[in-house]
Amino acid sequence: MLSFFKDYKIFAIVFGVISIIIICLIYSTLNVYKPLPIYQPAMVSTELVDSTIQHQKKYHKIADFSLVNQNGQTITQKDYQDKIYIADFFFTTCQTICPIMTNHMAIIQKEIISDDDILLLSHSVTPEIDSVDQLKRYALKKGVNDKKWNLVTGDKKEIYKLARKSYLAVKDNGDGGSFDMIHTENFMLIDKKRQIRGFYDGTNPEEIGRLLDDIKILKREYKK
Repeated sequence: MLSFFKDYKIFAIVFGVISIIIICLIYSTLNVYKPLPIYQPAMVSTELVDSTIQHQKKYHKIADFSLVNQNGQTITQKDYQDKIYIADFFFTTCQTICPIMTNHMAIIQKEIISDDDILLLSHSVTPEIDSVDQLKRYALKKGVNDKKWNLVTGDKKEIYKLARKSYLAVKDNGDGGSFDMIHTENFMLIDKKRQIRGFYDGTNPEEIGRLLDDIKILKREYKK
């Protein structure tokens, strides 16, 4: 009788170990790391891509830029070098989607406030209205942390070209002239190589959650 229970105990231990191994293998299989896509113009709806680059299948990245932030400082791509960042396009006098987007960007700021690898960048699409002083007032009102989040103004044509040809964020064409106006809800996730890794509806709380999850996935890429 004692021999039977001894043999049963050994069987139970072996069965338990094998079960744990199988469960671990299944868990590992279901949680295989899948990197985020690197978006090229050819992968994005033609509605969001300037006709001159619609068929580009590789090597797309955010172009160099030089703009001015809420503190009157010149901000260029060098300020975002080796950083992950989230970009959007807004204007301070907008009464529709922009307040929602800015509030959601503030939520993201709170989540990444202690992460030195991540920054935020919001471009004004009405730079003739959004002066440095106007951006500063807006930044103070919205709780912008100057070390994490730049609200930028500058040359309208440069900003609109960035929106259309770099960030692939806009649903219409235009020349950046006085009658040109863009209005987009898109947030873009940009990696350390200035490549687009995700698009998100900045007015949708669920999309903000997906963006935060994707940041974690992207950060894993740099740990390998």
